[in-house]
Amino acid sequence: MSEWTGSATFEQPSAFELFWHGTPIFFKIFALVIFSIMIYAIVKGMKQWMANNASELLTVSCTVVAKRFRVRGGSGDASASTDYYVTFETSNGDRVELEVPDRLYGLIVEGDRGDLTYQGTRFKGFERAADRDSMR
Repeated sequence: MSEWTGSATFEQPSAFELFWHGTPIFFKIFALVIFSIMIYAIVKGMKQWMANNASELLTVSCTVVAKRFRVRGGSGDASASTDYYVTFETSNGDRVELEVPDRLYGLIVEGDRGDLTYQGTRFKGFERAADRDSMR
């Protein structure tokens, strides 16, 4: 009979292996759903970014027809964030709603007429006409 002279080595399981093999199925499903939602959001954002980059930079004469804002968060100790939107109507009747920076939202008034510059869903700028009645 031969003697064994080597030493035995045992690998420690990784954190992923410990989670995956020692966790109830409910938690595994929950983790997969959260991971899938994150991947979906990343892919959707990248597609929108690429579509905006492929879009033509447009400057059109328009009228501001509506403004709105959306507040998110703010419950308990969490901070709130606000998104600002302006709806522009072109001379041919098409409407475009774009998110605008907060510093410009207060400077744009419903009824303003001017030139809107945008690319896809990106607001690039709005230059008000010198005379509000000049474009009527």
